[in-house]
Amino acid sequence: MKLRVVILAAGKGTRMRSNLPKVLHKVANKAMVQHVIDCARSLRPNAIDLIYGHGGDALKAAISGDDLNWVEQAQQLGTGHAVQQVLPHLQDDENVLILYGDVPLLTQSTVQRLLDASAESELGLLTMYLNNPMGYGRIIRDDDEKIQGIVEQKDATLDQLRINEVNTGIMVASGAHLKQWLKDLSNDNAQQEYYLTDVVAMAAEQGITIASAQPDDTTEVEGANNRQQLAALERAFQWRMAEQVMTAGATLIDPARFDCRGELSVGSDVVIDVNAVFEGTVKLGNGVIIEPNCVIKDAEIGDGTLIRANSHIEGARVASNCKVGPFARLRPGAELADEAQVGNFVEMKKSRLGKGSKASHLTYLGDTQVGEFANIGAGTITCNYDGVNKSLTEIGDGAFIGSNSSLVAPVKIGDNATVGAGSVITREVGADELAVARGKQRNISGWQRPQKKGS
Repeated sequence: MKLRVVILAAGKGTRMRSNLPKVLHKVANKAMVQHVIDCARSLRPNAIDLIYGHGGDALKAAISGDDLNWVEQAQQLGTGHAVQQVLPHLQDDENVLILYGDVPLLTQSTVQRLLDASAESELGLLTMYLNNPMGYGRIIRDDDEKIQGIVEQKDATLDQLRINEVNTGIMVASGAHLKQWLKDLSNDNAQQEYYLTDVVAMAAEQGITIASAQPDDTTEVEGANNRQQLAALERAFQWRMAEQVMTAGATLIDPARFDCRGELSVGSDVVIDVNAVFEGTVKLGNGVIIEPNCVIKDAEIGDGTLIRANSHIEGARVASNCKVGPFARLRPGAELADEAQVGNFVEMKKSRLGKGSKASHLTYLGDTQVGEFANIGAGTITCNYDGVNKSLTEIGDGAFIGSNSSLVAPVKIGDNATVGAGSVITREVGADELAVARGKQRNISGWQRPQKKGS
């Protein structure tokens, strides 16, 4: 049967104390609603309806996708009223899965379990068991363990309050039945709102067997109504990612100080120290060591490579047995071949450092191609930008660039060439040549240092 996913994302989130719509607040640097959309997409549904209200323009600016059907809920009159907005789109021959835009930790496996459990039923509920169910609606079952309804905390009897199976709000229903139940919803209650949970009692009254399933972990179905709950979701997500990484073969020195804000794959015997942040898509090979306070984004790190403390790597490829940092910055387009090294306060962008080559201190390499086993001295910069255009610097195999040299691109340094310290190189240096380009030293006797005025 076809699947339609309806995502409720119209709430304002008053307790967030923010001008940003609640569902746009981030967990692992991704909007909560985007997590939910990604989960929905993993199910390959025929349609995804996104119900929006407060901050609709901001939501549309932040979230994109041709597969999203935007449905406005102009007034927020309860969860049932929200789903009523998609009535014109519902089809009899589809299952309708209802999710929430502020519940970002839900996994595809849990939702699939609910769909499988509900395959032979017209209605399925995702429930969970809590040692302390305070505040949640209780699942009411008869003597045969069939679900009969949901009772809210404030309406429950003493016996019902002892029930520890609770409602998560996530459900799947047949399109044909859901259309009828939504039309029959009433707002005859103190809040004058339409509650989606009322469809459970309607189904039970019609003799429909109501299926149920439970999540892998209760944190999957927790939402965020304030900053404290948002922070709790962030920690729960990070702990989940930490467990995945450790299972894959990495040692985390302190899992509580690990942050993955994208996709991270690791080889065996990887070691990650505290306060490392991974963003985008990152791949770490076997035996990689990441020291404290590193930020790595959209990068690939080869086997046996050491990333020393406080290094930033973005859009770069680092091959095997390299050493990077501390305090190094590899910007997009940077590439290190096997056994290459960059050290303290070295920055690279759109540059390649060949096998075994070194730039150990205080160096900038921009638009530069360095051959194998070259040495770039401290304080060297490649002057790649003339204010309008950027040009290439080429440094050959075995070249030695003396400290505090400036290589003005476009320029080429040949194989095994040497550049004397303090040189400004503006034209080609041939293979095996020595280039010295600096003013002649003068020593002036009796020279007086400047004095402070008024002293």
